Amino acid sequence: MDRARWRELLGLWSGEWITARQDDPGAGPLAPEVLRDRWLGFAPATEAAVAAAEARLGRPLPPSLREFLLVTDGWRNAGLFIERMAGTTELAWLRDTPDRTWIRTWEGLAEDAGEGEDTDGDGDADDHDAWLTRQARVLARSLRLSLAGDSAVMLLDPEDVDEDGEWAGYWLASWSGLGPERFGSFAELMYRQWRSLHAVCRPAGPTRDFWDGETERGRRAALAGELDTALDLLEEAQAFGRPRAGLLATQLRALLHGWERELPGAFRGARDQETYLAEPLFSREFLPVLLRQEREARHDSLLPLPGLRESAPEPTRAAIAAYEAASAEPGFRLVFGPPEFDAAVHALVERLAAHRAAAREAQRAPAVPPPGVVVLTATVTRWVDGQQRPAPPVEPRFPEEFAERAWAELLAAMPLWRPLDANHLAPVSLLAEPLLAELVTHERAHALLSIPRG
Repeated sequence: MDRARWRELLGLWSGEWITARQDDPGAGPLAPEVLRDRWLGFAPATEAAVAAAEARLGRPLPPSLREFLLVTDGWRNAGLFIERMAGTTELAWLRDTPDRTWIRTWEGLAEDAGEGEDTDGDGDADDHDAWLTRQARVLARSLRLSLAGDSAVMLLDPEDVDEDGEWAGYWLASWSGLGPERFGSFAELMYRQWRSLHAVCRPAGPTRDFWDGETERGRRAALAGELDTALDLLEEAQAFGRPRAGLLATQLRALLHGWERELPGAFRGARDQETYLAEPLFSREFLPVLLRQEREARHDSLLPLPGLRESAPEPTRAAIAAYEAASAEPGFRLVFGPPEFDAAVHALVERLAAHRAAAREAQRAPAVPPPGVVVLTATVTRWVDGQQRPAPPVEPRFPEEFAERAWAELLAAMPLWRPLDANHLAPVSLLAEPLLAELVTHERAHALLSIPRG
């Protein structure tokens, strides 16, 4: 990143940080010069100051850091957890600073891990030991960028250099549970800090407006069948704290990666609850899947519905109660979309059910052994409510060729699907029907979501 781009980004960053702090009644006062100049940085470093730093450190600085210093010789508030970043006179090798305790900590972790045993012989322990050793070595040779942080540090690795001369950047926080997080360059590391500001504080300004626009562009791409483009746009907008982007991306990911993985977390969070509980999308698409999950779960510790029944806004609690009552009535049918699409999906479900019933009947039919052959049988049991009971029979799986034909029928019906509103991207309610959900794989879901619709 050159100086012009740094000036543009850092000027925007400064203004949006000041806005975020001024909107937060619990935030401390900003420095008078920051408010006066609307600038979190300092005066630019001179070429001579940068050259002196390079001579002291014994090597040229990577391009994006060098250009950064020529715009501002240090920086305040790099994200939410770094209060100050080093200028030319403050750059130092981590091993030569009071923060070298990071090195000792990771060397200790690597040493302790090396004394352990790979008890099951699968090699996982050896892989983890090697990873810890590598991280300790990275820290031992790294350049420290940050001067003050909340149990966090920013680093550059001079031995991990790309074709442009950029050093790999690292973010390490003792509370993250992730270990050192690698980035391709100093510029990428700073971008991550800027994004984290927006993810948490969500200040008004050009950045928020830009990502709201990208969210809409991602929505249109998704409905045009441009799935990969849509996911790239929506997931980055979500990372910048745009709730609508998260709602849209969740629908795509639920089909691609599984509702068990995607939906519970979306509905357990309180911050964007209003977005996820908006009607008609919640009752028509999400609630049927959440209720299926609850009915099939072995425990409810991570399920969102119990919490929603207890503490969601009254209209949502009423919607849950009404849907549960309706779904318990004889003859209840899921609704998968507009009438034409719904009819096509239900016709497919009926064929799937008929195939499954025939397979069950064949499974139950006793096999007649040849004369003189003795057949031994066993009953599989499991513990339920403290008692050992027969386990339910294993459901016969759909043959692969049959499943492919069935999915092709669903793909053919997909152009008939229409969104409920501007926040609806995909027929998530398909996952509420177990027979349909059984057909879903990542590849099939990708094909489904790549069909233009709506």
